Amino acid sequence: MKRKVTLKQIAKELDVSISTVSKSLRNSPEISEDTRQKVQAFAKLYNYKPNNIALSLKNRKTKTIGIIIPEIVHHFFATVISGIEQVANEQGYNVIVCLSNESFDREVINMEMLANGSTDGFIMSLSKETQFKADYHHITEIINQGMPVVMFDRVTSDILCDKVIIDDKAAAYDAVQSLIQSGHKRIALVTTVDYVSVGKLRTDGYTKALLDNDLPFDENLILKVEDIENCEPKISKFIEKFKPDAVFAVNELFAVISIKAANKLGFRVPEDISVIAFTDGIISMYSTPTITTVSQDGIKMGRKAAMMLIDRLESDDEDDEHYRTEVIETHLIERESTKAIGNA
Repeated sequence: MKRKVTLKQIAKELDVSISTVSKSLRNSPEISEDTRQKVQAFAKLYNYKPNNIALSLKNRKTKTIGIIIPEIVHHFFATVISGIEQVANEQGYNVIVCLSNESFDREVINMEMLANGSTDGFIMSLSKETQFKADYHHITEIINQGMPVVMFDRVTSDILCDKVIIDDKAAAYDAVQSLIQSGHKRIALVTTVDYVSVGKLRTDGYTKALLDNDLPFDENLILKVEDIENCEPKISKFIEKFKPDAVFAVNELFAVISIKAANKLGFRVPEDISVIAFTDGIISMYSTPTITTVSQDGIKMGRKAAMMLIDRLESDDEDDEHYRTEVIETHLIERESTKAIGNA
């Protein structure tokens, strides 16, 4: 069985642009008869099945951006959507938002649905299951058919496209460093499973901060949470058993659950246990105590992602494969959940 060929592969094989292939397959008079016949013969040989949106992309703009996010629980994703919408509206674009609910199948279905003529391009953050499977064929296919994709937050180096991220490792390092400088020595990490890219990078930052300060690295002080919906008992048992003097949580949900668990166990935050989280959301601002956080600036990330995608959509250079990765700066917002101890 012959492997399915794409517009991009035909263009590369015949040393012509994707636009030339697209126009040849539509018998455009702009393309010479000789070139049209060569393209059509090659496409027939490899049983190429045209994607209607790819063939009509240059003539039928929807002025709509498709957004695919893993979930909506975290305030961070809501702020990213807000940033995207701000720029989209300024530039005359609409947005359609879909949730993958951390499911690979749902992510694929969402992309296929939105690529049928509903949208011009995608802004997305990978689902947990997609990262676990490391299967990105659906994204590659969309890009090969001429639709630009911008990834944010959860990204992969396996896909060549524009990306917007923060330096998760450096931000985690700085957060843990602040706890160490405040006198904490037994710092626990509550994180996601390793195949979620941001969780892995934040774990690396945590580990590096400990080692750089000659503190012992204890795997027992790392809790990797897979089932977020039922993680409260697990976090509670973890704190009760290992009694850390600080908790670094990779998101504010883990942080607020850690604070609740500590309170139930009779520990005071921050007197007995300090807590720092990622994401400066509503939970962090209105929790009791309020939570010290690493600010990710979701609005800025969303605005940057939207600008990058619209630049692609409105560029005259269809074959530009120079992709950019923009890094959004982070900073620590100190609140009530952290306190210096000992001689700090």
